[in-house]
Amino acid sequence: MKEKVEQVLDTIRPSLEADGGNVELVDVDDDGVVKLRLTGHCAGCPMSQMTLKNGIERVLKAAIPEVQQVLAVE
Repeated sequence: MKEKVEQVLDTIRPSLEADGGNVELVDVDDDGVVKLRLTGHCAGCPMSQMTLKNGIERVLKAAIPEVQQVLAVE
């Protein structure tokens, strides 16, 4: 499933990069929990949780039904 997640993240990255940020895949566990690290401007942005939940998580869940949750890690 990691490969699928990376493919979807590749479609999201241009939007994040346009604002000076990026996302890095840390892990995908067997329960469908995706762990991501927001980098660049996204790392310190006050809107990062909204980007993570309303943006990245929504897109990942729509593309990959096995994804249950997306979490940000340091």
